[in-house]
Amino acid sequence: MTRIFPIVSLLGLLIFLGCAAVGPDYIKPEMPLPDQWHSSAAPESPAGDRLLTEWWETLNDPVLTDLIDQATTANLDMGQAASRVRQARAQRQQTRAALFPTLDASGSARKSGHHAEDGSYSDSELYAAGFDAGWELDVFGGIRRSVEASQANLGATEENLRDVLVTLLAEVAINYADVRTYQTRLEVAERNLNTQEETWHLLDALSQAGTGDELAVSQARYNMESTRAKIPDLKVGLEAAMNRLAVLTGQAPGSLHDRLEEVRPIPQVSTEMAVGVPADVIRRRPDIRQAERELAAQTARVGAATAELYPQFSLSGSIGLESLSLGDLFSSGSSLWSIGPTVRWPVFDAGAIHSNIDVQDELRQQALLSYEAVVLGALEEVENAMTAYAQEQHKIESLQAAAEAARLAEQLAGQQYVAGLTGFSNVLDAQRSLLSFEDQMTASRGAVFSEFVRLYKALGGGWQAFDQAVPAAPSETHKG
Repeated sequence: MTRIFPIVSLLGLLIFLGCAAVGPDYIKPEMPLPDQWHSSAAPESPAGDRLLTEWWETLNDPVLTDLIDQATTANLDMGQAASRVRQARAQRQQTRAALFPTLDASGSARKSGHHAEDGSYSDSELYAAGFDAGWELDVFGGIRRSVEASQANLGATEENLRDVLVTLLAEVAINYADVRTYQTRLEVAERNLNTQEETWHLLDALSQAGTGDELAVSQARYNMESTRAKIPDLKVGLEAAMNRLAVLTGQAPGSLHDRLEEVRPIPQVSTEMAVGVPADVIRRRPDIRQAERELAAQTARVGAATAELYPQFSLSGSIGLESLSLGDLFSSGSSLWSIGPTVRWPVFDAGAIHSNIDVQDELRQQALLSYEAVVLGALEEVENAMTAYAQEQHKIESLQAAAEAARLAEQLAGQQYVAGLTGFSNVLDAQRSLLSFEDQMTASRGAVFSEFVRLYKALGGGWQAFDQAVPAAPSETHKG
């Protein structure tokens, strides 16, 4: 046994000398960022935790809050993203296992016979049992770099889960706004249709009595039918928004119709905003964090590929029993053992290892460029979302003023027509304008809400409220 100690000492020295893993060490990239947003529409309010992490709570709409809670637990995209996290955890554990020794147990029983040329026959038996152990010594850090890559990949999948969550929250809120917007637009169209039907019936009755104007009756009829023709499209849009909400919450289309049947107003957005500065977005947005973790993983893979250039040391040994008869298998004379190191060093591979290093290094460069592109895209998205949100608010102010003027114009045109001071075409124009402006104003209210949601999505808000451990898969709960 004393001969084993020099071998172990040599291997221990190799481990000590090779404790530093080869390949590049990861350094988180830094990009020059503006101190403030360029958009003049950027709110001056500082970033607040609750405003950002639970932006839907500021809308005071319990139905929307319930739908969001249901979506976060039942949405199928969320389920897939959570499964990818569990997969990455298992892959990390699989990679880490290579750092530790392996131990295999074996046993065999064999009987063989032989017929000689003289016709005689002989047979023999061989019984064996033992343990085989092996350990690859990670002298140059190839395995450690692989573990590092697996750990970073796990981080990337966790950020992907958060990114899916941010998108889901926005989709639920926007489709909910679509439901309320279509419902309100339907109310506007049906209210105007009722008014136009009353006008048509009145003119038709006057015409039947011989005191009316046939032209005015026809004009009132086509104006009424034109309004009626808008209603089917609005109902189609409402149906699609309700069905989309059902699927987002993990239910079959049509499941939410009863729940959403009661008409409610479009949620009013909060006047407070939690925008912060560009650096906050880089720190907060899951897609940027995911790209950064993917860069870290690819950097580690360069090191794993570089380690292939160096010799690989392993230690193997076995201990067991071997005997020609089963009865003597456990006797003292049947024991055997062996231990010794193994070295493998690629001498010639036609440049395959160097080519693989070049491949992994180029992939790292691509990951870096992808990270930078995600950062710039995120800043662009925030700038555009702030501008769209501010301009939509200006738009609705103008539409409200236009709707009020159109409502007054309709009243005046009706009075002048009854007094015989104007033709019925002016009444029709006023009615069409009123319907158009009321419909546009309602759609703009929905757009303001949607732009509000898109802004918080661009800022990366919402995932923090649900940032908890991914539940284990059913198969993992039975593991010891």
